[in-house]
Amino acid sequence: MIGPVNRPMKLGDRHGIERHAGVSRVAAALAARAGRRPAGVDPADSAALLGIPDCELTPRTRGALDRLFREVGRLHRDLERAKKRALALEALADRDALTPGLNRRAFIRELERSLAFAERYRAPSSLVYLDVNDMKRINDCFGHGAGDAALRHVASVLVENVRSFDVVGRLGGDEFAVILAQIDGAAALAKARSLAEAIEERPVAWNGGALRVRVACGVHTFVGTERVDDALHAADRAMYARKRTPKPHRAAA
Repeated sequence: MIGPVNRPMKLGDRHGIERHAGVSRVAAALAARAGRRPAGVDPADSAALLGIPDCELTPRTRGALDRLFREVGRLHRDLERAKKRALALEALADRDALTPGLNRRAFIRELERSLAFAERYRAPSSLVYLDVNDMKRINDCFGHGAGDAALRHVASVLVENVRSFDVVGRLGGDEFAVILAQIDGAAALAKARSLAEAIEERPVAWNGGALRVRVACGVHTFVGTERVDDALHAADRAMYARKRTPKPHRAAA
């Protein structure tokens, strides 16, 4: 059997091996640093940025490297734009279709997070449940446009009068809820009353007149040991208990 023939290495072969080694180092450096080139660095400086000596780069390799950096930069910009669009779409998906509050799905998700936080850190928070009074009468007497305006009014007042880290949501129909983070029962009840007063004291302008909107509210303070449905039902029951309590009638403005 004849073994492999050992022939002397020619000059062209040595250059080819060195060129291949240089390209391999470029590929390894790109794999390690892809996407991390500082903004504003010209692609012509790519070799210096990667720590590759000019002598190891042929003009053809340098051109390929520059084109690759431009492509990486373009892909990075496309990815950033896609992330921004995804965040915008996520925020849009969380918003109620009519009011400035969260929709029910998003609110339930935030309530789950609040319950978990309260349980973990033993920091009670409170849930306020609100229901618009006489919503059917508003729709029947003034039209559904007036009813929609009343719902937007309620949500706007709630959003404007709570802290940035509190959560306002519309649970459906004429029912709203607010998560008051790290507020106990007494303080939450006082806040709920002030929210109800703020809603009533700012009539809704409608067809040249003023439509006064009233809400009933209930409060449940949670420490994270109950489920989401339990917390909602407790706040709902408290709201209906207050709603059944007779109150003096106030004439519309």
